[in-house]
Amino acid sequence: MNLNVEIDNGSGFCFGVTTAIRKAEEELAKGRKLYCLGDIVHNGMEVERLHEQGLETINHEQLKALHNAKVLLRAHGEPPETYELARQNNIEIIDATCPVVLALQRRIKHKWSVSREAQTVIFGKKGHAEVLGLVGQTHGEAIVVESLDEVKQKIDLSKDINLYSQTTKNLDEYRHIIEYIQGNVSPEAAFKSYDTICRQVANRMPHIAEFAAHHDVILFVCGRKSSNGHALFTRCKEVNANSHLVERRDEIDFSWFNGAKTVGICGATSTPKWLMEECKDAILSY
Repeated sequence: MNLNVEIDNGSGFCFGVTTAIRKAEEELAKGRKLYCLGDIVHNGMEVERLHEQGLETINHEQLKALHNAKVLLRAHGEPPETYELARQNNIEIIDATCPVVLALQRRIKHKWSVSREAQTVIFGKKGHAEVLGLVGQTHGEAIVVESLDEVKQKIDLSKDINLYSQTTKNLDEYRHIIEYIQGNVSPEAAFKSYDTICRQVANRMPHIAEFAAHHDVILFVCGRKSSNGHALFTRCKEVNANSHLVERRDEIDFSWFNGAKTVGICGATSTPKWLMEECKDAILSY
């Protein structure tokens, strides 16, 4: 197959994920038992690779039964009750919470504690690990909205509002929500919005659109649990209809490349570079 295959330099792990995986590998190299609360990254192949090195993924129910162990907290962050449970169960925490997420948690906690009468609103994906950690800073009082429609349904525009965003959400969507609240909030109510979207992630959206436009076919590699991956793949598809999502190389359908001269391989903030390289090798050796 005579194809030019290019891997997008801007794709792959973000800083937070890179740090979490490095911390896990350093600990595993010491030969000690290490647990991770939830998948360390939303990519099944990378989770498998680290599992083979000894990393065991547990959920919150399993954490309750764990004592005298070492547990890594992934980049998404955790609510305060997780730290309290770890203290009670004599669990040593290796905290790999992304610094951007950690700063947001602290900001929400402080603002909520000094202005309890205001609504704390978080634009994010319900049930997402990062969002659960953010809501936990308000003892569960924060209101999570996934869309502008939900803002219209759930938010009382006659009361004070403090608005934040999950760090990996779409910047344009967040701006539309801010504009709507600004235009409709009561003159008697105070409205503050905070710029909490990670630029390392947000800047990938225009970059990946440009990348997708430059190739005949796009192979987007990411885990199906990745919300960031879903958003980026959707953007690729908008720009290039010949965009295909795979989680691993054995999902590649080589008929996708019939008649193509160039293939672009890209992925999410949770996609390891080695996996994109594997996919490239599979295409070139077909």
